[in-house]
Amino acid sequence: MKIISYNVNGIRAAMKKGFTDWLTSANPDVICLQEIKAMKDQIDLEAIENAGYRYNYWFSAQKKGYSGVAILSKTEPKHVEYGTGIASMDFEGRNIRADFEGISVMSMYLPSGTNAMRLTHKFEYMDMIQQYLYDLRKEFPNLVVLGDYNICHEAIDIHNPKMKGVSGFLPEEREWLGNFIGSGFTDAYRYLHPEKQEFSWWSYRANSRANNKGWRLDYAMVSEPLQENIKRSVILTEAVHSDHCPILVEIGVGSE
Repeated sequence: MKIISYNVNGIRAAMKKGFTDWLTSANPDVICLQEIKAMKDQIDLEAIENAGYRYNYWFSAQKKGYSGVAILSKTEPKHVEYGTGIASMDFEGRNIRADFEGISVMSMYLPSGTNAMRLTHKFEYMDMIQQYLYDLRKEFPNLVVLGDYNICHEAIDIHNPKMKGVSGFLPEEREWLGNFIGSGFTDAYRYLHPEKQEFSWWSYRANSRANNKGWRLDYAMVSEPLQENIKRSVILTEAVHSDHCPILVEIGVGSE
């Protein structure tokens, strides 16, 4: 199964920049989107379906133009779970999961910590989602949680490791991500590329992308039973519809 995750920073804006043509060319089996910033009735679903994704599922934030996640698939999932049942997460549209034969795929958009209030919310979310996923794996052991985690894990994942006081690279955030991985997940990219430095997000300020002053914030976290099935994991830096770029993971499922 070829899966892409992409924080599109507004699906309508991304589609105006050629997102659907790119999607047709990239041709994943499943794509997880974050920060769609739209309600389903505001999206050109016909264009999505014409790109090959007849099965598309959208979980928007209650606040218009904010957050939201989606999963688009070439094949119909056995089940789609909208949200987590945890009100503070679901209000902002941060989790959607599609269950297929032999694998469950979640699109997750972890909050950023842009100020003290949001940083508190981020830590609360981190604690709750870790427990939620721990419990979920008892029912769905073959789980892949893709998305924008809004955290750089190690010094290699950020262009300037001295930025220790900035949310996204706080010691407490990095420790949490390490514990998250330690709880039974594999960072697919780092598993296959232990020494490689690539980024998935660049600030719009100071020509950061052209200068490659980026952060690796987007991950495909693969549960331990699927670790040996990870075939490929790459960061698709050539896609420029957002301040993020997509990430791709290929996982052997069933008889593949």
